[in-house]
Amino acid sequence: MWNLVRDWYRDKFSDPQAVTLAVILLVGFATIYFSGKLLMPLLVAIVLAYMLEWPVARLERLGVPRSVAASLVLVLFIILMLVAVLVLLPALWQQGVTLVAEMPAMFSQWQSLLMTLPEEYPTLIEEEQLRALVQSFNNSLLRWGQGLVSMSLASLVDLVALMVYAILVPLLLFFFLKDKQELMRDVSRFVPDNRELANQVATEMNVQIGNYIRGKVIEIAIVGISSFLVFMFMDLRYAALLSVLVGLSVVIPYIGATVVTIPVALVGFFQWGISPQFGYLLLAYGIIQAIDGNVLVPLLFSEAVNLHPVAIIVSVLIFGGLWGFWGVFFAIPLATLVKAVINAWPSARERMQHAEESAASQA
Repeated sequence: MWNLVRDWYRDKFSDPQAVTLAVILLVGFATIYFSGKLLMPLLVAIVLAYMLEWPVARLERLGVPRSVAASLVLVLFIILMLVAVLVLLPALWQQGVTLVAEMPAMFSQWQSLLMTLPEEYPTLIEEEQLRALVQSFNNSLLRWGQGLVSMSLASLVDLVALMVYAILVPLLLFFFLKDKQELMRDVSRFVPDNRELANQVATEMNVQIGNYIRGKVIEIAIVGISSFLVFMFMDLRYAALLSVLVGLSVVIPYIGATVVTIPVALVGFFQWGISPQFGYLLLAYGIIQAIDGNVLVPLLFSEAVNLHPVAIIVSVLIFGGLWGFWGVFFAIPLATLVKAVINAWPSARERMQHAEESAASQA
C-alpha cells in the first residue's frame, strides 16, 4: 500500500511545476474558505471587474485612455444600479408585501381543495392522514415565518455592512479596472518562479471566468425581461417579482428552473384555478425555459468547456455547500477549473514522452 502511494506521489508531484500549481490552489482555497466573509467586498469587486472588463477593453481599443474608460464604465454601471434600486426594488418590495399578506387566503383555498380529495378518492386518500399532513405543513409554515422575522431583525445589523460595501466595492472596482496590469504584476511577485503550468491553467480560466460572468449576466437579463413581458401580457399577478425569480433561477443550472416553477405555478393556480389560462401560463413558462436551455446557453457559453450535467449538479452541491451563493454562482467555472487542472497536470510518463520528442526533434 505504501509503495502504491509513493509511486503515485512521485508520478504526480516530482515536477516542480506541479508542486507550484498545487501550492497555489491550496493557498487560494484556504484563503477563500477561512476568510471569505472578511474578503467579501474584494471578491465582489473582482466579479464585477470581470464583468466590466469587456467594455473597458473595447473603449481602450478605440483610443480612450484606460483610466478614462474605467471611469466612464464605472459611472454608467453605478447609474444603472441606482436606477434598478430606486425603480425596481420598491416594486418588488410592494409585490412581496402583498404576496405575504395574501398567503393565508391562498393556503386556506389550498386546504379546502385538499380536503375534497378524500370524498372524490376515498379508496386512495384517508381524511385523517390528509389532516395530519395539513397540520404538519402548517407547523412548518409557522416555523418558517418565525425564522423570516428573526432574519429580518438580523438584517438590520447587516445594513451597516451593506453601507460599507457600497463604498468599498466601487473604489476597489475602479482600481481593478484602472490598474489591472500593475496589480497583476504585483501579485505575480508572490508566486514561485516555476509557474509555467500554473500560468497555463490561469490563462485558460481567466478567459473562461470572464466569458461565464458576462454570459450569465446577459442570460439573467434576457430570461428575466422575457418572463416579465409574458407575465404582463397574461396579466399574471406579482409579474415583476416572479420574473426576477425566474431570471435569477438560471444561476443554479437545472435545479433553479425546477424550484422556481413552484411559485409560478402556485400563483397561476390561485389566480385562475384549473383553467385554460393556467395551462397557457405553464406552456409559456416551459417555452422560456426551453429557449434558455437550447438557444441561450449554447450561444452564450459556446466557448466554455463541455461538462456533463451530472458534473454540473455535483459541483453545485459541493461548492454551494462550501461557499453558499457564490459557490453556486461559480459552480461551473470551478468545475471547469478542476477539469483543466486534471487535464494539464503532468505525469512522469508524459514528461518522459515530451523529453523523447524534444530529443528526436533536435536530432
